Amino acid sequence: MLVTGAGGFIGGHLVKSLLQAGHAVVCADVKPRERWWQWFETANHVGDLHDPVWCRGLVRGVDTVFHLASDMGGIGYIRRHDFDCASSAAMTINLLRASAASGVSGFVFTSSACVYPQALQGMDPRPLSEAQINPVDPEGGYGWEKLFSEKLCGFAGQHIQHIRIARLFNVYGPHGAWNDGREKAPAAICRKVALAALNGQSCIRVHGDGTQIRSFLHVDDCVAGLLRLARSTCSEPVNLASTELVSIRELAEMVAKHAGVRITISFDSSMPSGVQARVPDITRALRRLEWRSAIPLTEGLGATYQWIDEQVASTRKSFSRDSGWSFSECQ
Repeated sequence: MLVTGAGGFIGGHLVKSLLQAGHAVVCADVKPRERWWQWFETANHVGDLHDPVWCRGLVRGVDTVFHLASDMGGIGYIRRHDFDCASSAAMTINLLRASAASGVSGFVFTSSACVYPQALQGMDPRPLSEAQINPVDPEGGYGWEKLFSEKLCGFAGQHIQHIRIARLFNVYGPHGAWNDGREKAPAAICRKVALAALNGQSCIRVHGDGTQIRSFLHVDDCVAGLLRLARSTCSEPVNLASTELVSIRELAEMVAKHAGVRITISFDSSMPSGVQARVPDITRALRRLEWRSAIPLTEGLGATYQWIDEQVASTRKSFSRDSGWSFSECQ
């Protein structure tokens, strides 16, 4: 099996699960080895999927491809990097062509909830079922890339026997971006609370007005859903999401509770915050995969905060002699 984006957040957890199940795994990522979130003793390759020749070499002898590689991050990142995010479609094209030519039988593509029309995610949101793509209005270059790549996968079904598409909603957990500008809301808030607790500060600042509604899917549940999808007969896109909904304010309060600190939360509505409310419909996952999330947010968030708190403490220790390095999250 090949996992692209193996050095990334979800990719690292997927590789770990596949190896534990006894599968032979080929890993690929554009990041240098030292920047992979998790590293395992298997076939690891560093290179760029924008290179079609490299793609052809990767898929040689592979039966199933899990294509997770993508230029992406939180809402702030994808708003600033529309072209870079959209250009990830080139990687999908190269990998699909290589897979078809090499006789790959299974191809799992990780899409996103960002493909759904933004008009359905406002003050009066609708549960987002997989058929609700029209009127087409995905979120940013990242959403357009995912929607276009879904279409590419559909066309490639003429040459690859088993194409599977997962639309992921707000995956979180340890061993992922937390301080490099690509982190998403749970990781960013965990970092801010950990810094405040470490410095004895009493406030943090969060993007948006705090009323945005989201569901957050723990990475272990996500990996379980991807593996179940890969083994299924479901050729249609499938939402993988938690049905537990929280506001961003509630999320920040939950993190503060895990940290054991009393924190004042201020909000900056001038910063990108995404759609107002994203509500998933997981009926298809329940019926076709017999899958639903199993890890409650409060449980998964506790483990995520603990890991990020350790990273914050370790980073501070490394930079303790640098008087110019600031840990303040409240200006």
